[in-house]
Amino acid sequence: MEKIQSAIAKARASRANRDPGETPGRMAGGTGRTARTEAPAPSRVAAAWDALPDFEADPSRLRDNRIVTALRGPAGTEFDKLRTRMLQQMQANGWRRVAITSPGPSSGKSTISLNLGYSLSRQASLRTIICEIDLRRPALGRILGLPEKKDFSKVLEGSAPFADHAVRLRPNLAVGIANGFVQQSAELLQGPAIGQALDQIQQEYDPSVLLFDMPPFEVSDDAIAFADKVDCVLIVAAAETTSVAQIDLCEREFAGRTNVLGVVLNKCRYVGADQSYDYHA
Repeated sequence: MEKIQSAIAKARASRANRDPGETPGRMAGGTGRTARTEAPAPSRVAAAWDALPDFEADPSRLRDNRIVTALRGPAGTEFDKLRTRMLQQMQANGWRRVAITSPGPSSGKSTISLNLGYSLSRQASLRTIICEIDLRRPALGRILGLPEKKDFSKVLEGSAPFADHAVRLRPNLAVGIANGFVQQSAELLQGPAIGQALDQIQQEYDPSVLLFDMPPFEVSDDAIAFADKVDCVLIVAAAETTSVAQIDLCEREFAGRTNVLGVVLNKCRYVGADQSYDYHA
């Protein structure tokens, strides 16, 4: 892990030396894309959340799919740390919209998205919405075991309300679920309706955090098309699979379009003794 971190740091330093005007500085700050609107009435927000259909995922299914923060125990500690660091940086900059992507497929970005969502839901003062923006290969409904087919692309194109294609997993955690393969998804993500749709969700449900499960960077231009709709991006890399060159390219592309929150190394098979301890009953 230390070797990967060192290589990423060297790549960032090299990039900064090649182009001092490029954006390592934006990783720690910069303007966001969250719409600045008048705060909605608390009673109206509560009513909107209460109207969402509830869904309780099967604990064994969550365990099998590594959604560890939905269950009690020490396994979710690292996600809780990530949640806290993310919140500190977001609150310091006034950010609310976080995109979660990866350089390539099968890095576990959807798993990271759900684990962060469940971790955030344990803070009662926060409201979190996860939006599935991976319209080519959606996974959230399958991971959760949702029997009903939803189609979040209808919300993004402005033809259906959020409540029709979302479920509430916890009193303060909701998720918009995509379904199947959407033709011309990049065009949809760049279209005029999507900005209004996201602003409507924000105005109606007033989420503290909006998490966007995005497509992988390398498979299409969908992620880049959506980058200007978020305040920051979190990049997920798969241990022993994602190369430093892939991380560097992905980080560089997004740093020119939004704020890079950081890189998360996922799928680590070995945890050193200094990174683990028994502190839970």
